[in-house]
Amino acid sequence: MTRFSAWNVFWNGLKGQKGWTRQWRDPEPKPEYDIIIVGAGLHGLATAYYLAKNHGLKNIAVLEKGWLGGGNAGRNTTIVRSNYFMPGNRQFYEHSLKLWENLSFDLNYNVMFSQRAHVSLLHSPAATDGAARRYNTMRLTGTDAEIWTLDELKRNIPHLNYSPDARFPITGAAVQRRAGTARHDAVAWAYARGADQLGVDIIQNCEVTGTIRENGRLTGLETSRGTIKGKKVGFAVAGNTSRLWQMAGLGRLPIETHKLQAFVTEPIKPLLDQVVVFGVGGAHFYISQSDKGGMVFGGDLDWYKSYAQRGNLPIVQDVAECALSILPCLGRLRLVRHWSGVMDMSMDGTFFICKTPLENLYLNAGWNYGGFKASPASGWYFADLIANDRPDPVVANHDLTRFERGINLDERGAGPDPKLHG
Repeated sequence: MTRFSAWNVFWNGLKGQKGWTRQWRDPEPKPEYDIIIVGAGLHGLATAYYLAKNHGLKNIAVLEKGWLGGGNAGRNTTIVRSNYFMPGNRQFYEHSLKLWENLSFDLNYNVMFSQRAHVSLLHSPAATDGAARRYNTMRLTGTDAEIWTLDELKRNIPHLNYSPDARFPITGAAVQRRAGTARHDAVAWAYARGADQLGVDIIQNCEVTGTIRENGRLTGLETSRGTIKGKKVGFAVAGNTSRLWQMAGLGRLPIETHKLQAFVTEPIKPLLDQVVVFGVGGAHFYISQSDKGGMVFGGDLDWYKSYAQRGNLPIVQDVAECALSILPCLGRLRLVRHWSGVMDMSMDGTFFICKTPLENLYLNAGWNYGGFKASPASGWYFADLIANDRPDPVVANHDLTRFERGINLDERGAGPDPKLHG
């Protein structure tokens, strides 16, 4: 496989781009693997990569029912940040951001990570006080954070709606400068390429249709490409987690599957060099500008349970209203497309990386709104759990029994509002 370098890019440009080799293999599944990861999204691919790279394991397969990165990996708004407050979350997301900062070099593939700053708008003195508490805690524990006054915000982003009569008057912002965005497709391709180079079999168009259980273990998977046995199995399938969980005969999970839409406009000249977010008065909105010039943005869930990867018009209207409330200059732009990711919403709004009631089955799920930015650390800690059969202290409380122990891990303690919306 060709290793990317400035010289290779230059040389292949002279040769008509005909010297590149295939970036990963398309192997036939083997009858048995030491480890099977179900789901070739970012978390599944990252897990396989770190299993091979960090732990020296070789006989690994990643199974994907469709094409690589065809689920939530390609259906998000590409935001990367680590501005978390709660113990466990702070360490996890800061580790993830540090991995992001070196990911292109580690994987020898440009994931287009751009540290353009994450700007959370504030709308009242109380909001500023709350953000100051959270961001001071981040600073004390090694994460960059700062509070911008209204004048400083105006200097950096002059075209927001600063009118005192605005629907959501702006008073300042909480900022993490090291945060930013990355290209979701490039990240999937980079992890696939890296895992393949280390001997991992990535098997596409291989849907899991059933499981084989013996003596409290999952000994194999029935798939659309035949039976595949595995000594250890990891689930990393986002919104389809409940389906596989029931397929394994484990009943119900504290997870609901909801749709989260994202949107992109026609390309325009450079307008916004940061990620801007706000949440107030029932509104929830985030926006950035892609390298191609399109405005990429999103908001709240569709608020009913669904496995569909398509959205609905009420959320289109809601998110468009949020966009115009803070960026009225977008009013004449045309919306090019919108899509929906299938979100695995846990009851407290945070994730599971843990062992399960089956001895050799491991779970990576419950990512809610934040799965993309967590991809490197998710793969890192899930690989560590599978390889060593025990959780790292950072994720020790991210298990299925935390509700019984009264442990709340999310920043706002809210997941999908179960039974309230459907």
